[in-house]
Amino acid sequence: MAEDQDKSASQDEDAQVEAIVGEIQDALDGAEAEQASAPAEEKSLEVQLDEAKQAAADAKEQALRAVADAQNIRRRAEKDAENARKFALEKFAGDMLVVADNLDRALASADRDNESLKPMIEGVELTHKSMLDALARHNVVQLNPVGEPFNPEFHQAMAMVPNPDAEPNSVMDVMQKGFTLNGRLLRPAMVVVAKAPE
Repeated sequence: MAEDQDKSASQDEDAQVEAIVGEIQDALDGAEAEQASAPAEEKSLEVQLDEAKQAAADAKEQALRAVADAQNIRRRAEKDAENARKFALEKFAGDMLVVADNLDRALASADRDNESLKPMIEGVELTHKSMLDALARHNVVQLNPVGEPFNPEFHQAMAMVPNPDAEPNSVMDVMQKGFTLNGRLLRPAMVVVAKAPE
């Protein structure tokens, strides 16, 4: 009976040892499974981190583009407002050029030898000068390029005349004066250009 008890105790111990070995084996299997899944989770976290970094970079780029677009729109609006202010008189100034031309023609055709017309001629000259001064105060500048080199941006050649005394491609005569508004051409000067004699 003592043997039976020893056998029974030995079997209990064996069972306990087997249970402990089983638990250890289960723990090892679980640890191996966790270890195997850890790199997968780590990779998954790395992928998520990369995706988050890419999304942040995309959002930053979109924000920078939006800021740049807003700045461009603001600059364009400021430039448009400045141009509108600078050139608001363009149509009015263009209409006044006809009056200036008429005063020029009146002075050119006046009989300066007739003493009775001198006061009227002086009055027209003063009116013409006043008008040009008023236009100049609003940045409307008259172009009278006699003797200057021909510039196609501001001059319109009406004729080319051979002239040995004048520099080739220089303006010999102005048929109609030109005007600019804040540096922008309102009307080109109509000119006669010198060319070298043939």
